[in-house]
Amino acid sequence: MKLFESKGKELLSKYGIPIPKGVVASSAEHVKDFPYPAVVKAQVLTGGRGKAGGIKFAQNYEEAEEAFDQIIGMEIKGYKVKQVLVEEKLDVAEEKYLSFTIDRSAGSTLLMASTEGGMDVDSVPDERIFKAHISSLLGLQPFILRNLAKTLELTKEDAKKISHILGILYDAYEKEDAELLEVNPLILTKLGSYVAGDAKVTIDDNALYRHPEYKDLDRNLDPIEVKAKKKGISFVKLDGDIGVIANGAGLTMATLDVLNAKGGKGGVFLDLGGTDDPQRVKEAFYLMEMAKPSVILLNIFGGITKCDTVALGVKEALEERKIEIPVVARIKGLHERKAKEILKDAGMIPADTIPEAAEEVVRARDA
Repeated sequence: MKLFESKGKELLSKYGIPIPKGVVASSAEHVKDFPYPAVVKAQVLTGGRGKAGGIKFAQNYEEAEEAFDQIIGMEIKGYKVKQVLVEEKLDVAEEKYLSFTIDRSAGSTLLMASTEGGMDVDSVPDERIFKAHISSLLGLQPFILRNLAKTLELTKEDAKKISHILGILYDAYEKEDAELLEVNPLILTKLGSYVAGDAKVTIDDNALYRHPEYKDLDRNLDPIEVKAKKKGISFVKLDGDIGVIANGAGLTMATLDVLNAKGGKGGVFLDLGGTDDPQRVKEAFYLMEMAKPSVILLNIFGGITKCDTVALGVKEALEERKIEIPVVARIKGLHERKAKEILKDAGMIPADTIPEAAEEVVRARDA
């Protein structure tokens, strides 16, 4: 579960991290008395707000009104802006980047830090980003903080302050069952104090029963995600233009990785789970059609799942809705031969391996 920036900052403040003075509003009338200058920031559960025009500065209330008119209702990566966060404008001396996240390949928490934060952190060279894995048994050890200070060439005073902040962040990360806790930028003001300029927080869905305070939060789901949630289908939006349908989280993630390696990029992925109900498969394809990908990659492994019934649902969906989006199909397992015959009759592009399927998808996209 992702938290809006405003909620993420509330969480940081609860643990003792300084945040700017701010207020969440859906209308400029709510911030008439706010002390300007200020920053008006779109509240959406995705990155790239600044580059999309979702963050604007206002020297006075009149400029804030104009910013509201431009931001409220705009779409950023498919998410509609319903509210903005209006915050005091800080006198920025430096910006840094700090985060804790789960590194699933290593099976542990990954700490990342850089002295270069802000909108362009993705372009910071890897050698200028400090990375260290944190043992869940030992926690954030002093030697890791010393290595961080040395690698980033922090002054003694800066190292002390950053270490203190990281200690608080790690405590929050653990206690809140977070999958991601990122502060970018961590702002050093001209007065010498550190303030969280932004906060990205993702809470593990499987731990939400321990956090009733998050139960009724707006998850900013778009109409497709709302429909998928009602039908119990896992549907996740990404930044690319290729739709991926697979069965099982592991196979889905592996498919996305191979697709990326072959020059493609997932725009949305849909996990069928263990179902082979043709009706459910049809509903999944209808959801994918709504997302309007350039091409669809179907990757099914049939263990208990019967490949032929999945294929039947796919064929019926394509015929009933006259879906014209190219579909590349890789299907293996129980009743595989019959499934391939059904898919071939439906006009899909066949593939025997995941790499071959990824190559066919990229070829179909670029055709």
